[in-house]
Amino acid sequence: MITFTKAMTAAFLAVSLSYMTGCASTDHKQGTGEYVDDTVITTKVKAAIFDDPVTKVLEIKVKTYKGEVQLSGFVSSQDAANRAVQLARGVSGVTAVKNDMLLK
Repeated sequence: MITFTKAMTAAFLAVSLSYMTGCASTDHKQGTGEYVDDTVITTKVKAAIFDDPVTKVLEIKVKTYKGEVQLSGFVSSQDAANRAVQLARGVSGVTAVKNDMLLK
């Protein structure tokens, strides 16, 4: 009976550890908390860009991975692209901004 209890304890421990490892982040994979944080950052950047009169009507896509924001899409001028980057940098939680926007 003691052997069975030890075996069950070991199995439970192994399953628990593998579950926790699956939620941990790596260089190429986000953890659950990081994914949620990035979703919030993306939403805040999109709102800042939409609320700004210079960038409101532009076709800018926003993606966030581990705090790094990537802006892509089309803008009408370099000033508009610079303004979008500036707005993204002003959002809390943003660690870097990559500008992949193209001029129309």
